[in-house]
Amino acid sequence: MPASISDVASEAGVSVATVSRALRGLPNVAPSTRDRVLLAARDLDYIADPNASRLAEGRTKTIGMVVPLFTQWFFTQCVAGAEAVLTAAGYDVLLYNVSGADGRVRFLESMPFRKRVDGIIVIDLPLAVEEIARLNEAAVPVVTVGLRIEGFPSVTIDNVTAAGQATEHLIGLGHERIALLSNLPDDPLKFRAPVDRREGYQRALRSHGLHVDPLLDVPGNFSLEGGAEAMAHALLAEDPPTAVFAESDEMAIGAIKTARDAGLAVPEDLSIIGFDDHEMARYVGLTTMSQPVVAEGEVAGTLLLEQLTDPPQGKVPHVELPTELVVRSTTAPRRAVLKPVGSA
Repeated sequence: MPASISDVASEAGVSVATVSRALRGLPNVAPSTRDRVLLAARDLDYIADPNASRLAEGRTKTIGMVVPLFTQWFFTQCVAGAEAVLTAAGYDVLLYNVSGADGRVRFLESMPFRKRVDGIIVIDLPLAVEEIARLNEAAVPVVTVGLRIEGFPSVTIDNVTAAGQATEHLIGLGHERIALLSNLPDDPLKFRAPVDRREGYQRALRSHGLHVDPLLDVPGNFSLEGGAEAMAHALLAEDPPTAVFAESDEMAIGAIKTARDAGLAVPEDLSIIGFDDHEMARYVGLTTMSQPVVAEGEVAGTLLLEQLTDPPQGKVPHVELPTELVVRSTTAPRRAVLKPVGSA
């Protein structure tokens, strides 16, 4: 019997997704790992046949992925993780970029994926009751990433706890005036992650008896430019922050530029922490809350394949992946404020 991709993964001591990425020359694979995979494939005489699994009767061998903002880093990385797993199993991926509230409504009303896909992965797109019902009408397995919906297998992180840990890190360094860079207040897609991260931030402040100042909660729209503009706004406060928690690394990096342009030293004058562990974060020394974005996609792809091949009985599976505080060089203890001689 010819060797399978699972045989190669076992021989190389890696996941099937890693084998797929290595054989296709995709990034995020260490050179030593890639060499090990290639050697295992050669020793096992493995030859990938993308068409072999399409012979299964009654299957399109295509998976639909619904993505609200495909150009943003989180979504591209999550898609890459899921695609690696699905491609390794012989599936094609059909992307549906649903941007804006109107686009979502049109998509769910027309359901263009009907009869074209064997399963659907929905990435971080909040769904109303009637929209969930429409997805159920498609009569194919559905897996969600970033949000937990009754009846669908899902992959999430604990945004509330992670944001609380980020804020606690700053409080532990002596900071009391901590700004929050978050989403637009009139977010048409009503993403859940910004809301949960705000809750974690506020809980941490209150648990230490610190004031939650609405003037320090500034929208940054999860972008470099938005973060830069939000930081400029926060610095105009009568009592400006000594630290910033940005709900994404993009906003944090934009905030760093604004701070430095204003003559502030980071972290001596202003500590900044982000969220995600974007691939640029380590190059700018950004302290951040790391989430395993690629792994979230990989797990979603694996859950969907399980629904297609051997659906688990009983409880719908839910996977919560861990986050981790990564301390680099953009956070430091708050500078002591020296009082003039003779002051009270």
